[in-house]
Amino acid sequence: MAPKWRELADRLAEQIRNGEYRSGQQLPHIRELVERGEGSKSTVHAAYKALEAEGLVTSSRGHGTVVREQVPLKRLGIARYDKAKWRDGDEVAFIADRVASGRAYRRNEQTQTVSLVEAPLAVSEAHGLPAGAEVYSRARLVKEGEQPTHTLTSYYRPEHVEGTRIVDPAPGPAGRGGGFRVLYDAGYEIDHMKERIFARAATSDESKLLQLPPGEPVVELHRTTYTAAGTVVEFAIGVHAASRFAWEYEFQVPDSAKGKEDSQ
Repeated sequence: MAPKWRELADRLAEQIRNGEYRSGQQLPHIRELVERGEGSKSTVHAAYKALEAEGLVTSSRGHGTVVREQVPLKRLGIARYDKAKWRDGDEVAFIADRVASGRAYRRNEQTQTVSLVEAPLAVSEAHGLPAGAEVYSRARLVKEGEQPTHTLTSYYRPEHVEGTRIVDPAPGPAGRGGGFRVLYDAGYEIDHMKERIFARAATSDESKLLQLPPGEPVVELHRTTYTAAGTVVEFAIGVHAASRFAWEYEFQVPDSAKGKEDSQ
């Protein structure tokens, strides 16, 4: 039999999910639930902490326990990289996600820090560089309003980006069309990508930077971007607040057997 705090947490979670408590609405004070006979102060407190760890509510002094926004951003898997968006227009990837989600955005919701650094192991391996080689690191913190959603750090070979807007530390995307347009203009048109995604516990620094509630995990993304000739022109590591994104992929289903038949 589940402990009483777990039963209360499950009951409140169901009320949040079915709309009895809406985003931004404050849950009853602990003493109110105690007076209703829902349990002792420690029972209610434990239930609220469980809801916070599950990403359903946030708690703070002066504001009590409030239901979190439950409509995550769409994080497009393939359509966000459509060349028509960044090559022919000005819709960089994070803006494509906002448009698909029906959400507003401001260009200053992406900040960046650019520096020349010694390549971490994963970066040197992706770029095929020797250990200790220098690369440009372009680190961004992306927000929705005042709420951080994710970080993204792209690593480039100096010979690919030296003198371009990619290494300009000014806030916001790297000019019209962002980094992919800069690479395109420099003669490095992106052709295909490989993305690796996994969930893990957040570090203390990530929890502070992304303003995560206790216990919320992050989704880490490793993106390798290639030219048609197979040259790696970007390796990026993103760290996303798990509850703030819904990852969405739409693609043509491969049929390698048909390709073999056609070649015979």
